[in-house]
Amino acid sequence: MDRKFKVIRGGMDSPLHSNKQFISAYITDTRLMGVTGLYIHWGIEDENISSDFHQFFYFDAEEYGFETYKSIVGNDIEEITVIESALLGGLGGKKIKIGEAEACHLVQEYAKANQDLAIPLPKGKEEYEFILQKDVTLSLKEKHDLMKKMCDPIHSDYQIINYFLMRCFGHDYYAAKFLTNGRTPVDIYSDYPISTLCKNTIDINDKENNSYLCESLIESSGSYHIVVSEVTVDSLLISEFKKGSDFKVSAAEAAMMLSRPEYITVYDLETDNDDFIDSSLAEITTNAMMTIHENGRLFLAFNKNNSHVDKPIFRLNEDVYGMFYISDFGQMIIASYNVRGIQSLEMDLRKSPLKGYLSMIAKYEFKEPILYEFIQSDFDDFEDFLEFIRE
Repeated sequence: MDRKFKVIRGGMDSPLHSNKQFISAYITDTRLMGVTGLYIHWGIEDENISSDFHQFFYFDAEEYGFETYKSIVGNDIEEITVIESALLGGLGGKKIKIGEAEACHLVQEYAKANQDLAIPLPKGKEEYEFILQKDVTLSLKEKHDLMKKMCDPIHSDYQIINYFLMRCFGHDYYAAKFLTNGRTPVDIYSDYPISTLCKNTIDINDKENNSYLCESLIESSGSYHIVVSEVTVDSLLISEFKKGSDFKVSAAEAAMMLSRPEYITVYDLETDNDDFIDSSLAEITTNAMMTIHENGRLFLAFNKNNSHVDKPIFRLNEDVYGMFYISDFGQMIIASYNVRGIQSLEMDLRKSPLKGYLSMIAKYEFKEPILYEFIQSDFDDFEDFLEFIRE
């Protein structure tokens, strides 16, 4: 297939130096998870060229800032979808339409964040330099309205508490303050380094006053702590935030707290055509992210939304719907953390083009996750790995 596709390299002969007309843009509503994906579509017009220019931006609000940039000239839908899925597929949010001024403002804010964090801008600056040079000013109301577009709509106390604690422990105080009544302190844990909220358990403290006790397991650089806080919610805004007790826990203790069952199904895979395997999985894992390992490839399929935040017991890794591991030695291993998930993955495979190349050889239920341990081991056969760890 002759693809009309080009990744821009820049230079004086590049269409980047042509006039660009804004066509559309969207932002993912995942700001409260600490990351956002931005897409901008431009039309390129001059006497020598008429084409389309697609830009993708990935931003981390905690430590890494404006982290990744990708671009495409042309309208090859397949290539655009591949980049969109790889860069934004794991975010679990909706695409919210925004205007040109809003999109350009965000790119400028991304660049400013990197400057504040002393982080270099991602490669390709010559491609988005024209955005950084635009004169864009948003009013306070316009900035607030844009932030609302970037955030998952709040509809429960559990949801706002989990998002709020995530942003506070991540030192993302702008987003944390957005969730308050404007008078609540958000930096009471600033003495901790930037930390990830791995698990949070919410219990009602005072039902009449909407007060809750939260036990949070946080992690930073491999070090774990339990932190207890009191949080009060008023009309779906954080109105009070108090520090309680805190203590350090070992990595082993943290692993026990995060432990949960893992359901695994093992297949013999009778094809080694990577392109065929990848395209087949793409049909059933639209929000998948692939990572390459020494003995195979792992596809993480993410949920289509972040509903796992709206629970009294929040676990960060519950955004993963399922996993597909393709070994270099003729096995496909699928895994999920619940029965419904593994049954859904099996059904997806039965409907996929791979069905004629798969032979199910075993099904397992483990008390704690084991797939990653196998992937990181020297074993190339899952059954041999199980025999070894059972000895």
